[in-house]
Amino acid sequence: MQELLTTLRRLRAPDGCPWDREQTHESLRPYLLEEAAEAVDAVSEGPDALAAELGDVLLQVAFHSVIAEEAGTFDYADVERGIVDKLVRRHPHVFGNVQVADAEEVVTNWQAIKAAERGGQPRRAADRVPAALGALARETQAQKLAGDARGERGEVRGTLDRAPDSAEGVAEVLAATVAWARSLGVDAEVALREHTQARLLALPDSEEG
Repeated sequence: MQELLTTLRRLRAPDGCPWDREQTHESLRPYLLEEAAEAVDAVSEGPDALAAELGDVLLQVAFHSVIAEEAGTFDYADVERGIVDKLVRRHPHVFGNVQVADAEEVVTNWQAIKAAERGGQPRRAADRVPAALGALARETQAQKLAGDARGERGEVRGTLDRAPDSAEGVAEVLAATVAWARSLGVDAEVALREHTQARLLALPDSEEG
């Protein structure tokens, strides 16, 4: 990691790379999203692909850390220390004396500790689901936060039949589909991504961009 940080500092130096020197936290946002998405894709592509894509994600962490280091706001050591402290704090059943019965209780404790870290202050649902998530993933989280029951195939058909031919109607059908996917234990976002990837791979090659 130190070698990666040193490389980024060299790229950001006055005599470094013009493109790297121009980047900011804001300009790097699409790259962080893109690299995270490619890492998700690589999970099904094998260990070599996953290792390579995780390296690209780590590059983004280093990039933001060096930019912040230059501004004097934080550095990589702060990032690393923060996540280690958080993991220890939120796993008292491993690093403390708390007893848990199963994974479900671990999640319950995790949420309680998160709330305590905020001083017990409630958070808006809109703040709990990242806006940059894919639309299907956001709807999945919204349904969970709302305590919505998981749907069935028939509800998708019913929604399709009564939904208006409009953007709102399409959204209602998609939301019903997400609920159906939840009932099957399927991640709708991942399922559609894999389906789309398979379709793209089946298309003929083209010289066009």
